Amino acid sequence: MHSLSGTNKVHHAKGLYLDGIRDGKVWEALNAHTGARYTQHSTGVGDGQKGFAEFFGPFLERNPVRQIEVIRAIEDGSFVFLHVFQSLNNGESKWVTGDLFDTDETDRVVEHWDVIQTFETRTKSGRTMTDGTTRIEDLHRTEANKALVRSFCDACLINGDFARAADFISANEYLQHNPDAADGLDGLAGLVSDLAARGETMRYWKVHKLIGQGNFVVTLSHMQMGRSHYCVFDIFRLQEGRIVEHWDVTEKILAPEEWNNQGKF
Repeated sequence: MHSLSGTNKVHHAKGLYLDGIRDGKVWEALNAHTGARYTQHSTGVGDGQKGFAEFFGPFLERNPVRQIEVIRAIEDGSFVFLHVFQSLNNGESKWVTGDLFDTDETDRVVEHWDVIQTFETRTKSGRTMTDGTTRIEDLHRTEANKALVRSFCDACLINGDFARAADFISANEYLQHNPDAADGLDGLAGLVSDLAARGETMRYWKVHKLIGQGNFVVTLSHMQMGRSHYCVFDIFRLQEGRIVEHWDVTEKILAPEEWNNQGKF
């Protein structure tokens, strides 16, 4: 089963993104793909259909050339996660976004969380921030994989016990897409060490959302590095009970007075 094949939930999540933003049909997309409410956590955007339209009207004018590609789509219950690459104005700016949508009983979008990060072209692993497999498989392992990622987050990311990383991450293969991390367990250890040396010790405060489909699990978390706080999506691919690949999207959390809604979480 390919990750971009999907249900009505995936159709509505992708439609709001591609029809409304890529193709510029804002109100057509809102009316076709959103439900009775549209609660927004993208802090620059106001709640509801009106907030979406007021933000993306000027956005479309500033960015008349929009290449937007949905790389991965992951579905769990009422939730759909999209991993997206954006290139604006013929490469003038390039972004990676993670978008999480909740849907109602008719499969239309009613709530949205996002994280956006500049697309980095130079990475320690030599991979891009979005490449790698998109195929969803091992659906029978969904709940076990979610439980393993939850344990990894609790033990290593929240409690800081990175010595236990090998309990969750494969020692044979750990492909990395974070621009600042090399492959393997050594690459993760090196990232943690480099951050600490710069006075930016990484700590996760809370995993707010965790969804999974087969071999993919996605978390939305509040992370701190040094004195700065971030919203981060981590995307994990698992194989035979171990994490074997990782992507992430990270965005600094703005001060509350800069929010146009209730905040990132």
